[in-house]
Amino acid sequence: MKKAAIIYNSRTGTTKKYAEQIGDYLSNKGVETNVLPIQQYDDINFDNLDYLLLGCWTNGLMFFLQHPDKAWKDFAAKLPNPMKPKTALFTTYKLLAGTMFKNMNQQLNGSIKAPLTELKSRNGTLSGNDKSTLV
Repeated sequence: MKKAAIIYNSRTGTTKKYAEQIGDYLSNKGVETNVLPIQQYDDINFDNLDYLLLGCWTNGLMFFLQHPDKAWKDFAAKLPNPMKPKTALFTTYKLLAGTMFKNMNQQLNGSIKAPLTELKSRNGTLSGNDKSTLV
């Protein structure tokens, strides 16, 4: 059975909702899934994972300068380098995701070459398009 971890940082609950919906979808597809906030990531054995999904909310100005918040940056700096599992990034946003994925990837300090996919949601709901890009 494939294994996935979905690790997220949420400020208002929207990113948590999105992470949980991603987790439910993957579980229904037969992937053993663990969804947890960045404060609990120490519980994950990265070597045993097939997939890793990392998410946070979009911080910054409405149309530009989007970036992860300090808590997510601190979390990203502690991740193993390089990462073994296939990795995807996800974010929630109000108007535009802008440069969010580029800035998230920069915070990972080269621990992933390129994300497997990038998912984004305004309201924390997993769309049909999101589902088609997942397993």
